[in-house]
Amino acid sequence: MAEQFSLRAYTFLDRMQAQYAAFVGTITQGDLPVEGMASLYVEMAPGNEVFRVVDIAVKATESKPGAQIVEREFGMFEVHSLNQAAVLEAGQVVLDRLGLRVEDRIKPEVVSTQVITRVDPYQAQLLNRFRRGSMLVPGETLLVLECAPAAYINYACNEAEKNASIKIVHVSSVGRFGRMWLSGSEAEIITARNAATQALEALEGVKG
Repeated sequence: MAEQFSLRAYTFLDRMQAQYAAFVGTITQGDLPVEGMASLYVEMAPGNEVFRVVDIAVKATESKPGAQIVEREFGMFEVHSLNQAAVLEAGQVVLDRLGLRVEDRIKPEVVSTQVITRVDPYQAQLLNRFRRGSMLVPGETLLVLECAPAAYINYACNEAEKNASIKIVHVSSVGRFGRMWLSGSEAEIITARNAATQALEALEGVKG
């Protein structure tokens, strides 16, 4: 019986922004990305298939693997390169292996957004304990955005940085939901929220 694959997320970042690339460099266990690289995130089920498709993708193209993670029933990986065509080719190789198309991916859903103005010093200290990006400074405005499937949060964060002057506090893209914490002025945070939300809503896919 042929194995059935599910394409939970498939998202292409045409150009990694400076802060986003720097943040990924603090958490990745694979090849380190730099600003300006193209990147592809794929989340699939069953999760163990991620090991096979990453091997196929990096053998067939010049893309480098930054992450390959299996979390419960889902697998997620990321590849990147300064050559956008190589990253797109890697994605096509993976889709061919799975017998799927981009249109088969699950359409991302924005689960929740919170804009917290004038963050309290104690709240800032709590959040700074787990962050891997910039420190949250008391008095700033904080954006917390949650989406599903989780891998799409990387695209949302990169698009937010493209459109607003913000700081990346932390991004979590493993599990059932993806979450990002951004800080800055209230006006810039509103711009970042709108950019991230619109970017996710514009991605086509099937209902999860």
